[in-house]
Amino acid sequence: MTKISKTVLFVSLFLTVLAAAPHIHDYKVDFCACSLHADTNLYIGLRSFTWDTKPEMLVVDPIDLTTRIVSKDSVRCKDIPLQKLDSMYKSSAYVLALDSAEKNRRSIQDAGLQHGDFRQKGIDLTADLCPTKHALDRSFFMKLVETFGDAQRPIPIALSITGKWMENHARDLLWLKELEKNGYFSFTWINHTYNHRVAKDVPLRQNFILEKGTDLDSEVLKTEKKMIENNMTPSVFFRFPGLVSDSLVFTKITGYGLIPVGTDAWLAKNEKPSDGSIVLVHANGNEPYGIGRFYKLVADHKDAIRAGTWLLFDLRKSIIDENALDAKDSVDRNY
Repeated sequence: MTKISKTVLFVSLFLTVLAAAPHIHDYKVDFCACSLHADTNLYIGLRSFTWDTKPEMLVVDPIDLTTRIVSKDSVRCKDIPLQKLDSMYKSSAYVLALDSAEKNRRSIQDAGLQHGDFRQKGIDLTADLCPTKHALDRSFFMKLVETFGDAQRPIPIALSITGKWMENHARDLLWLKELEKNGYFSFTWINHTYNHRVAKDVPLRQNFILEKGTDLDSEVLKTEKKMIENNMTPSVFFRFPGLVSDSLVFTKITGYGLIPVGTDAWLAKNEKPSDGSIVLVHANGNEPYGIGRFYKLVADHKDAIRAGTWLLFDLRKSIIDENALDAKDSVDRNY
């Protein structure tokens, strides 16, 4: 076969696979109170969309903050504005987390949740995947398996992911998903916008997501669509690019039903974590200094890690207030 024939064949096969990939359309914000025919739990509907020809919904369990994609035919729903849902589920972990994040909405940097459960011995690890020309720092994930694999499996980590990173790092994304599929990790996928634009030497109040002309619908919803098309379930969390926002944009983000998550320990900025800290590193190859500081952090706790007394925690679980654990019984079911 000639070189040209091989190229034509490759392109043909690629286009065939691309054409066969699931296609999502009519993706939109769609708040509702839902119950599944298959169980007795109540859910909050966040998005509705059509996947190929099938109507689907993205829903969240307001008690444990887990999200799932369900067939629209499998749920009974009633459209309700988000504000009323907040009232109906006011004792739930979901609404409590939104309220807690709201208390820190005015900060130009690091608005939203910054710390997990102070009682836990360990941290909530978050790693950002911003657009970059660098390859994924795979050694970071292998180090996690080496360090925590005996004490924790799967290892919980929240990954803040951008649409552009998914576009340009398909092989790295597939590698991450294989790690999860094989039981090494449990990933919480955080929306980090699609483009993550940043301009050098521009003041923060006109930079990142605050850049004039930013289309929030595209930045938020297009990222979620990209996740779902890659068989990833978006979480209810959102991280501002550069951790930069203002109160207006913050309110718009919570208006999507998303909980902004910041950090109290960005390691590359020499911020020192404590028990329950939401730790931030970049696993996209852009921030080796922060990764190095993380390695030192786990080395300092190596004996406690081996003993299972210093761990990584699931972000969803660690921010659930202890008063919300029994909230299931207090949810208004009369919708």
